[in-house]
Amino acid sequence: MNTPTAISWQAIHAEIMRRISDREWKPGGTVPHEAELAQEFGCARATVNRAMRKAAEDGFLERRRKAGTRVALHPVRKARLEIPVIRLEVEGAGKDWRHELHERKLSTPPRRIANRLGIDPDGRMLHLRSLHFADSRPFLYEDRWINPATVPQALDTDFSLVSANEWLVLNAPFSHGDISLSAAPADKKEAGLLATHPGAALFVVKRITWKGAHPVTHVRLAYAPGYAMHSVI
Repeated sequence: MNTPTAISWQAIHAEIMRRISDREWKPGGTVPHEAELAQEFGCARATVNRAMRKAAEDGFLERRRKAGTRVALHPVRKARLEIPVIRLEVEGAGKDWRHELHERKLSTPPRRIANRLGIDPDGRMLHLRSLHFADSRPFLYEDRWINPATVPQALDTDFSLVSANEWLVLNAPFSHGDISLSAAPADKKEAGLLATHPGAALFVVKRITWKGAHPVTHVRLAYAPGYAMHSVI
């Protein structure tokens, strides 16, 4: 038996992907057990497991209890969407970032938001409205609700000094979330804030994050006309 070595799970993942790409492991076919691969690569089984989990998460392998692991018949290529820190996004484009906190209050959220989050419709959440700038031009308008039952420390944070976006990324880990991307016409208020005209097409992101069964935040980001989102596959 080979003695386990320091081969990385990334290296094993790369070899798994090569075998799938070169059809050494054919679509729908079973792949060797983790123990067999660990012996082949001379590494710990946990290292192989990590590599195979990554391939499965990306849609290239199908793993089922008692049925083993197979190459996916129709691999699903997944776009990776991360929660960007708006400040870094603006500064990465070579521009100066700043933000203005327009509203901060404990308030009862609209019923549609309370229902979506599965919280008491009469409960109160921290409501924040902020405007972000790239140089002197409006970049995006942020309308956010934070659940203090999940993130109580938000109640003691001065969001005029740090944006809620950046603070949450650094201080409120989440387990999962959902996101929707759409175009929406600017209403009169948004048009004024984003220096455009009513009816102008805005790129809108709506996002909810959860920590287990508990909602963390609900946010609507309306970007000024001309914004483009980039992702990778």
